[in-house]
Amino acid sequence: MLKCEQFNKICAALDKCEHYQKFKVYKDKVLALGNDSLEKTIAIAVALCLVCAVLVSFSAVALKPLQVNNKELDMKKNILDVAGLLEEGGNIDAVFKDRIEAKIVNLETGDYVEDMNPAEYDQRKAAKDPALSVVIPKEKDIAHIRVKAKYAKVFLVKDAGAIKSIILPINGYGLWSTLYGFLSLDADGQTVQSINFYDQAETPGLGGEVVNPNWRALWKGKKVYAESDQPSLEKGLIEEAEMGEPALSLVKGVVDNSKPGSQYQVDGLAGASLTSTGVTNLVRYWTSKEGFAKYLAKVRTVRGSGS
Repeated sequence: MLKCEQFNKICAALDKCEHYQKFKVYKDKVLALGNDSLEKTIAIAVALCLVCAVLVSFSAVALKPLQVNNKELDMKKNILDVAGLLEEGGNIDAVFKDRIEAKIVNLETGDYVEDMNPAEYDQRKAAKDPALSVVIPKEKDIAHIRVKAKYAKVFLVKDAGAIKSIILPINGYGLWSTLYGFLSLDADGQTVQSINFYDQAETPGLGGEVVNPNWRALWKGKKVYAESDQPSLEKGLIEEAEMGEPALSLVKGVVDNSKPGSQYQVDGLAGASLTSTGVTNLVRYWTSKEGFAKYLAKVRTVRGSGS
């Protein structure tokens, strides 16, 4: 009943509109023309274009809330996946709310930023805002991203109130694309739980294998920071790492777990050495002092003090 009343009001308003009355007169004139009339052909084509444009615009506006919600849900799904909490048919929103806490970190100091709302912060957009980002010196930009946001959104996985793991956002250039993903570490800030790339356009079957669950499983238990000075690793794609510096890397071929230093190595992607180098570089960048090293050092200090 309410919709009928609104429709009647719209019709009444149109009847009083001078432009609408002129349109009706022109419409009747066009429809009275013969089908071979050029004016009629052009007028109908323009009318169809206008109608289609209105429908497309209306659909875009009407569906935007749904698109935003789906994007947020997909991001939560990826975070739960790298946290090992994603279950088939599970309630993603409920599990995320119960087990995940988002925090904003100042990358310069490694401290939490309490006066920023994590739910409203978009790190990828911030990286494009000169007021919220910094240009990375070329000699330090091993991930080839040129600029980074001053603040990053990390995710803490909670279990009975205690921090079980820390999820860090990571990104860097591979062969064809910038890879965006998450690196999940134990609460010690040193041991890898998982890695997940949710946005990439590397070659399917080669560099695109960064999303292969079997390859991702190879990361579990690997160490991020060198626990002693590490020489250049055999078959490695990186240079040596000093004690306390990021040492985790992909290697050419398969890791020999019987050799010293294998705890810092992950099998490279077969036939995709440039993507492998890119993954190594982006992981090392974001776990360095340019990324989350200061933050993770403070996490370890707090954990070690038992507070």
